[in-house]
Amino acid sequence: MASDGARRQFWKRSNSKVPGSIQHVYGAQHPPFDPLVHGTLLKAAPKVPTTPVKAKRVSTFQEFESNTSDAWDAGEDDDELLAMATQSLNSAVVMETAHRVLRNHSQRQERHQRQDEPSSEPPPAPSGDLRLVKSVSESHTACPAESTSNTAPLQRSQSLPHSATVALRGTSEPSPLSGSALSEREASRLDKFKQLLAGPNTDLEQLRKLSWSGIPKPVRPITWKLLSGYLPANVDRRPATLQRKQKEYFAFIEHYYDFRKDEVHQDTYRQIHIDIPRMTPEALILQPKVTEIFERILFIWAIRHPASGYVQGINDLVTPFFVVFICEHIEEDDVGTADVSRVPADVLRNVEADTYWCMSRLLDGIQDNYTFAQPGIQMKVKMLEELVSRIDEQVHRHLDQHEVKYLQFAFRWMNNLLMREVPLRCTIRLWDTYQSEPEGFSHFHLYVCAAFLVRWRKEILEERDFQELLLFLQNLPTAQWGDGDVSLLLAEAYRLKFAFADAPNHYKK
Repeated sequence: MASDGARRQFWKRSNSKVPGSIQHVYGAQHPPFDPLVHGTLLKAAPKVPTTPVKAKRVSTFQEFESNTSDAWDAGEDDDELLAMATQSLNSAVVMETAHRVLRNHSQRQERHQRQDEPSSEPPPAPSGDLRLVKSVSESHTACPAESTSNTAPLQRSQSLPHSATVALRGTSEPSPLSGSALSEREASRLDKFKQLLAGPNTDLEQLRKLSWSGIPKPVRPITWKLLSGYLPANVDRRPATLQRKQKEYFAFIEHYYDFRKDEVHQDTYRQIHIDIPRMTPEALILQPKVTEIFERILFIWAIRHPASGYVQGINDLVTPFFVVFICEHIEEDDVGTADVSRVPADVLRNVEADTYWCMSRLLDGIQDNYTFAQPGIQMKVKMLEELVSRIDEQVHRHLDQHEVKYLQFAFRWMNNLLMREVPLRCTIRLWDTYQSEPEGFSHFHLYVCAAFLVRWRKEILEERDFQELLLFLQNLPTAQWGDGDVSLLLAEAYRLKFAFADAPNHYKK
């Protein structure tokens, strides 16, 4: 039996780490440990004297404990280095130096461009918004120059899947990289997709990870068909599946479409006929062939889903699929100016069938949004209100004080999946990620809506009138949005999902 003094001496050694001690674990969901941000958490450990000391007789367990190294211990030397870095580096100095490097780089590029193309115009002044894209771990520490800016970047506190360098706020700005570098990056991403799709069995999990940050236009049609579950992962089975599903769809048309003007179905068909001309892009939708395609798709879906039937809002969900699939067969970059009548009839039939089945797959996951009284939308709007009250209480109180109800503006966000709030090009980019996320349209969309609302917090807090607030929320200025804005929105939505999805009580008061 050890004496009391020996026991006290053993437990006094608090500096030594034992197996199983809590350490920082870094991975896909944890940002790297940043000494500039977490410097206050580090304390330089006192140096252990290296003078050899005569070993005392200790118990067997004490010998085992002193001779066993912790597999997860980073070591005191690493802690000291981090502490020294924290003490010797100043955040403001680091950021200012980085800004200066960026400005010098930009000026050198401009000089090279002027040498290649002589111009009589004076050289443009360097951009005043050359800011570093801060790492995830730095997002909570603003530098002095940014604190006075009128546009505060959205905060991000968690790592994001396949993080890309994007602008932190506002409309997309030209990248400082040259056009050739940008095209090389796009070509590299396209090669990754082609390699993944070329195999005999496509790895859908890898395809989802690669698609989260956007899908290149040339491979978007086949990728959407795979991610939606319309096509099988096995390459050899795809032709037979396409042929069978297309034949099945046109069998529905032969069986049902001639009855569209019968008394039992005429109200449904009339409402579809009224809603289609209201859709965008008008130049595409109002082409007679496209109008007929949309009428057939919506009517067949309504007849085959009597639990919900046709509901306004479903018509908008056809457009992204049709545009993506038809772009594979037209040369125009702007689909709104494309003449669909020049597309061969058999190609149009295939595009129509593919659009129907992919839209059906989407609606299968959110059909409670369109059943009687639309309970799915009612529930999601309530969850959005609870979520915003926790992530930005000031915005929530401001809306409540001016008697603005979430249902008055967020109902359309859920009903049309934000299609009426952002341009079609942004919707397509948004759906790249939705189809990469598990339950993207039914679950992840909630966090996108929350990030979308908080994105306009400055403008919302400046409005002091019910009417002005509601008009602003129903007509948000997103006409000039691009991929950079959507990427930032999705990054913030991912952060919110990471914080709240597995802990729903966090947003319940």
